[in-house]
Parts: sequence; structure tokens; C-alpha cells
Amino acid sequence: MNTVAAQAQSPFDPDRHRIERVLCFAAHPDDIDFGAAGAIAAWTAAGVQVSYCIMTDGDAGGFDPGQRDEIVRLRNEEQRRAAALVGVTDIHYLHERDGYLEPSHGVIRDVVRLIRQLRPDVVLSMHPERDWSRLQKSHPDHLAVGEAVTRAVYPALENPFAYPELAAAGLEAYKLPWLWLFAGPAERDNHFVDVTEHVEGKLAAIHVHVSQHPDIEAMDRTVRGLMHWTAERGGFPAGRSAEAFHVVTVNGPGTIAGF
Repeated sequence: MNTVAAQAQSPFDPDRHRIERVLCFAAHPDDIDFGAAGAIAAWTAAGVQVSYCIMTDGDAGGFDPGQRDEIVRLRNEEQRRAAALVGVTDIHYLHERDGYLEPSHGVIRDVVRLIRQLRPDVVLSMHPERDWSRLQKSHPDHLAVGEAVTRAVYPALENPFAYPELAAAGLEAYKLPWLWLFAGPAERDNHFVDVTEHVEGKLAAIHVHVSQHPDIEAMDRTVRGLMHWTAERGGFPAGRSAEAFHVVTVNGPGTIAGF
């Protein structure tokens, strides 16, 4: 995976830091495909195990009133097919209501539970900060995902006395190395991944979500343009495509233990 750090130096060095397992959190089916499917395809191609957790069922999505009774099933199937195109088959749902997601203790506990079960090297999540330059990135459910996951990874995940019922069930506290955030303000981006070789796979995954994006031509044009712009911001050569992340060290060599 070709990467480059932004001016705000990324703490992640792909030449030194090995990734074997990634757990991705998003609000709705299709969020991950827009934000990170290129990087995910690169990971799975390199043998990394990637899992998804979709927090809502996407029940408020779509445009056709006639699909209301089947929209959850439809979007679930779309996400399954899209994930498979980038090498992901392990998908979890929290079944929260679309448009009503909050970083409640119930949601945070569910996030902690899943992270402790899978014990990934990287948790990938939507960003908790609003992007005022493109508000569509900052759906309230997206922000709620970012806040819930950030609260979960520190301190609850590594605190053996947080949600003691989890430890009692055999899910021991876990210190996560890395938190990668996407869909946040551009000024927060500090890590860029060259996904040029995976652009078509990313777009194919997005195309699966036909219930949400009927104008495929406009969607393709917009996504390609954004990836070229992101590559330019990241300092890659002209014509490349990239995805951007805000990478945060949760537990590294310089981390001081304590809650």
C-alpha cells in the first residue's frame, strides 16, 4: 500500500508498522465504500483481514416509497455484495435506527464488545468532527459513529472496569494501536493512501448501492474527481488517485498507561 504523510505528519509508517486485522465502523450501508473502499481493497489484496460494522440498517435511505417495506433487506444485500468486491465477507450490524444514531452508552458498549472480540490492529471509523466545506460528509449519524468509536477506543476498550459485564463474558480489555478516521475536515487529514490500482474496484462497490445512487455517471465523475484532488493534496504524481485519513496513535511506544 503506497502512502504519504501530509504536512501534519502521520504517525503511521507502512514500512515499520504491520497491519494484520482491520475493523471498520460506518453509519449506513455505502459509507465505507465511498470513504475507504480503495484502501480496504489494497489491504485485503495484501492478505489483511478486514471486517465491517454498520451501525444502522439504513432504513431511512432510498428514494422509492414503494421500497419502504424491503429497504433494510435491500441495503443489507447491497452492502454484502459491495463488500465482497473489495475482499470483505465479515459484516456486523448494530441495527440502530437510521437518522437516530447517538453515541449512547449502549452503542459504545456494543463497539467495545466487537473490538474486544476481533482485537484489530486498526479501527477505521467515520470522523467525529463536522466538515463545514462539504456538509454532506457530516450526516449526524456519521458524527455519532465517530464520537461513539472514539469514546470506545479510549478509555473503555482498555479499561477492565468499564462495562464489567464484557470482561465477565470473557472479553478482556484490549489496547488498540491505531485509529484511522475518514470523512472528516480536510485540514485533519494527515495520511494519504494511493488507491490508483483499486479505483475501479471502489467504483464497482459503490455501483452496487443502486437504491441510493441512481445517477451513476454523475457519481462516477464526482468520486474520480475527489480521488484525484486527494492525491494532489497528498503529494502524489499527477493522474494518481488517493484516499485520505486522520490517523491517530492510540497506543504506541510513547503512550503512558493510565485512564
